[in-house]
Amino acid sequence: MSKIALILGATGGIGFETARALKRHGWQLRVLHRRPDSVSHLLPEADWIEGDALSAADVQDAAVNAGLIVHAVNPPGYRNWKGLALPMIDNTVAAAIANRARIIFPGTIYNYGPDAFPLVSETSPQNPRTRKGVIRVEMESRLRRASESGARVLLVRAGDFFGPHMTGNAWLSSAMVKSGRPVTAITDPGRKGVGHAWAYLPDLAETIARLADLDEDLGTFETYHFGGHWFDDGADFARHVRSAASAPSARIGSFPWPVVLALSPFVRLFGEMAEMKYLWDVPVRLDNTKLVRRLGQEPHTPIEAALRASLQGMNCLPRDELTPATGKIVRHA
Repeated sequence: MSKIALILGATGGIGFETARALKRHGWQLRVLHRRPDSVSHLLPEADWIEGDALSAADVQDAAVNAGLIVHAVNPPGYRNWKGLALPMIDNTVAAAIANRARIIFPGTIYNYGPDAFPLVSETSPQNPRTRKGVIRVEMESRLRRASESGARVLLVRAGDFFGPHMTGNAWLSSAMVKSGRPVTAITDPGRKGVGHAWAYLPDLAETIARLADLDEDLGTFETYHFGGHWFDDGADFARHVRSAASAPSARIGSFPWPVVLALSPFVRLFGEMAEMKYLWDVPVRLDNTKLVRRLGQEPHTPIEAALRASLQGMNCLPRDELTPATGKIVRHA
């Protein structure tokens, strides 16, 4: 298997962290991006190629001799998923089949409806409640068919993402805490007493890299669930945010779901949030038994260190510098 990994979506949270993890595991990185000159400093160790994931020819050219294709790219601004997400996955599939590469696909819980809750395994039924969930199911169906035509697929599913390199679509950075400011207030999207699962991106990426190292032992279509950080009461996550920010007086307030629901027909972002509300109303936990059986253990950064690194990445801790490997804080003079 070639040790070249093509990363699609390297500037997003999961794509960026997966690229870094693969590099640590000895992979040579290639990154396809529409404007590489503006972002190549993020991963200076990678070979950046100008191109578009929506162009089949660009993806094919970038994937030559690649052993892995990390499909972590999403439609810009999360718009027009049906018109953009499916063509992009088709381009990745074609390139993987041509090179007999393994596709790495970060999965989400959008695929599931209430009949799969509260504990979701790799074999749970996929009956999505949202438009985005229906598209995600179709994307995975196309990947399964690709695995029968020469490609190999590794799908790792996780809960809500958070980490040092987040996009504005993550709940922590888009709704719970205001980026670029000290933490004075935290908004909790969940219901009191309802459990919730969170995935720290560096841990998830390390998991993916370890699984990629086992390629010869994996099947042509493999799915694993990443447990991450589970809280029996989702509000505990907000309290950990407050503690990690060293902001004991920060107020924890409820998310304004009534306003979001009322404005969802008129505001695209609110419409996206409203569709996902059911995932906050009931406990949704990912069963990582299969993953732990394969790896022996799941990479797991303590929640306080993970949140401090995340808040630092959001510029919410302007006076602190975090060393993620140790969780130690160094105060600037």
